[in-house]
Amino acid sequence: MHTILLANPKGGCGKSTLATHLASWFAQQDDMVCLGDLDRQQSSALWLARRPASLPKIHSWSSEDGVPGPTPKTCNIGILDTPAGLHGRPLRQLLKEVDRVVVPVAPSRFDLMASRDFFEELAEIKSVRKDRVRIALVGMRVDPRTSATQQMIEFLEQFDLPLVTCIRSAQRYVQAIENGETLFDRRSGASQADQRQWQPLLEWLVTRR
Repeated sequence: MHTILLANPKGGCGKSTLATHLASWFAQQDDMVCLGDLDRQQSSALWLARRPASLPKIHSWSSEDGVPGPTPKTCNIGILDTPAGLHGRPLRQLLKEVDRVVVPVAPSRFDLMASRDFFEELAEIKSVRKDRVRIALVGMRVDPRTSATQQMIEFLEQFDLPLVTCIRSAQRYVQAIENGETLFDRRSGASQADQRQWQPLLEWLVTRR
């Protein structure tokens, strides 16, 4: 199973938005997708419980005390949404189970400082050093016209990690999530314009080494 981990020690940076949208997109491609929520807040799990039966099926990946249950045999894509503060042994254990890590980063000073420590920890982990796990960064709630976005880009350039895309802030994300949907479930022209911002990330996820 191809497994994707959404991780960043900072809360509110967009992990659940990424997790739900990636699960939805893969389900749209007729993949058998399992979504696991390791966060106590269970944002992704609550979204999945609200998902209309008429939309492409996403299966629940059970977990207990922040640890994913047995790998679902019926799925070929696994997506894990993780809690804030993930580090140390729990992070190392999860990295043994995944192929790709997507790190959302918001353009705020607090987010950037939290990300620095996380990137330094990742660089020390054996599976990352040996390139068995690939990592990509995604800018979240980004407005390219602001100095904060430019500062974020300059900050991230010091790390040997690709910033594959930036996702803008839009109210339609909130509206879709409330209904158990994502923008990939909607066909409006406005939603499709936002979907295009995801394309570099999707290509990175499906491209083989």
